[in-house]
Amino acid sequence: MSLTASPANNDTYQQLGGIVRQLHDALQSLGYDHAIRRIANEIPDARDRLAYVGGMTEAAANKVLNLVDAASPACDEVESRADALTSSLQAELQGAHPAHPLLQECTSFTQRVSSFAETQRSALTDIMMAQDFQDLSGQVIGKVIDIISRTEQQLVDLLVHSAPQEVQPEVSAELAGPQVPDKALQQDDVDDLLASLGF
Repeated sequence: MSLTASPANNDTYQQLGGIVRQLHDALQSLGYDHAIRRIANEIPDARDRLAYVGGMTEAAANKVLNLVDAASPACDEVESRADALTSSLQAELQGAHPAHPLLQECTSFTQRVSSFAETQRSALTDIMMAQDFQDLSGQVIGKVIDIISRTEQQLVDLLVHSAPQEVQPEVSAELAGPQVPDKALQQDDVDDLLASLGF
């Protein structure tokens, strides 16, 4: 749908530009302009930062799960060997044996080792189950990235469709170039487009 340079379209474009200008002036008068510039310099692309956080969260969760997987068999083996040794020691304790006190102490120790291994395996299972947060946080981060991308694209589309007829060829040139599937609009593209529209 092509917009003609009607007074209504020009009014919409001017109102949109006026809103942006008023917001900018209001923030500047409140002293937010410098803070916004500082934030803009510190966080040039929120999508990339969120994607990075999501990736790091996933990597950390995977590392924890791998460590749990590696530690669980050792707990199983320690518990199994401690149980077997406890049984052997208890059999030795049935008869009169000169090392009876030592065997009792060893039996008590192997029982504690078996109990400790079982507790550790249970703790590892709890750690593994606690990694559910990564799934949920990854979904939330993905949704936020999607919302940011869609909102930015909708604002750019609104500006493009509201641009006066004489500016639209420049806008088309700004948006020309190789299109990469699933590639969000880059911040430089948005800045260039806004500059070409006079904002």
